[in-house]
Amino acid sequence: MLKWALILAVVALVAGLLGFTGIAGAAAGVAKILFFLFLIGFVIFAVLGVTVFKSVAGK
Repeated sequence: MLKWALILAVVALVAGLLGFTGIAGAAAGVAKILFFLFLIGFVIFAVLGVTVFKSVAGK
């Protein structure tokens, strides 16, 4: 998901440089949404890794 966010961010930059503002805005919006979804998933799995899965492993 982070890979697609970075790809869309690059597409937005290139489209913005070439003057395609509609495409650049759409790509930037999708990239922002994907980045925040990645960030939320990362935080959830980090918290689970520290709490739940550590207790399941018995350490």
